[in-house]
Amino acid sequence: MTASMNRRALLSLAGVAGIGLAVAACSSGSDDAGKKDGSKAPVGGETTSSPSAKPVAKSLTPAQVPLVGGVTVTVAGTGLAAVKGVTVGGVAARDVTATGTKVTFTAPHQAMYTAGDAAVALFTESIEPSPSANQSSDGNGSAANDGQTGATQDSATATPTPTAAPVPDASTAVATSSMAYAALTDVDRQLQYAMAHWKDYNLSEYGTMNPIGGDCANYVSQTLIARGWEQRSDWYNRAAGAEHSATWTYCPTMDPWLETNAAEFGLTRRSSDERDEVKVGDIVFYDWNANGSPDHTTIVSEVFTEPDGTIRIKSASHNQDGPYRDLDEMITVQHPGGTAWFHTFDA
Repeated sequence: MTASMNRRALLSLAGVAGIGLAVAACSSGSDDAGKKDGSKAPVGGETTSSPSAKPVAKSLTPAQVPLVGGVTVTVAGTGLAAVKGVTVGGVAARDVTATGTKVTFTAPHQAMYTAGDAAVALFTESIEPSPSANQSSDGNGSAANDGQTGATQDSATATPTPTAAPVPDASTAVATSSMAYAALTDVDRQLQYAMAHWKDYNLSEYGTMNPIGGDCANYVSQTLIARGWEQRSDWYNRAAGAEHSATWTYCPTMDPWLETNAAEFGLTRRSSDERDEVKVGDIVFYDWNANGSPDHTTIVSEVFTEPDGTIRIKSASHNQDGPYRDLDEMITVQHPGGTAWFHTFDA
């Protein structure tokens, strides 16, 4: 009888255990079924990391870049693999690549060559870089003639060269960081000056040549001083323009003077077909009426390569006063039949 009861007790206990195991199995199956990805519940209450962690930017190097950009920047962090586009201070960057732990890109030039902090915004969509848009001002009595009577930028009826759509706002970025632009090179300082004075003339130091025909060469000469050149007996502007050399203020004299002294200045004269040799800070001359004598001069402020490989040259100038005037627009729309050439810096 004892043996019989023991067998019954054991069977009873086994039944209870079986029920418990069944309940446990149902509970486990229920948890697995509730997971959308079909993965199993973690054992012992452990948690696992999310397969799509939120992107986080932890550090950026270098923290400081030149105003002209062009250097490779690296953002280190986590969850960055999905990043496809980057803006710096609202300007789209090129050469964006990403892994889970870092994003690299080529820093664009600072929008107006001004030193200071810039927001770095990371996006999951690609952002196509676009050329800088020009502005126009004649607030300093700049007769808008580019050294020629007739069609001008303001009176031209053709549609200006279009620019791409605006970049997305940094507030919509998946992650952000910051870096600083600084005037680290001679070219930085040249373009910093050019942008500071394209419409706010530096009258106290150099005056204006608008009353005697135009201020374009005076302006370009000033940017060369900012680049590190020094005034000399054959190239000068003194007493706020009251005393000046023709090589400083007059295009037809300045152009051959630069060519004569090219070896000393480290310059090379190039045709408009040699755009692939042109850099920011180089000098442009224009002949509007094919008489072999330059009518206008500007300083290169942007070299932009289109997706199809076309190189666009933008430049800052007085008469017209503008920071990003498009060379092709100038010689086709504003001054049809015009030609242009460059004096490029060798280093």
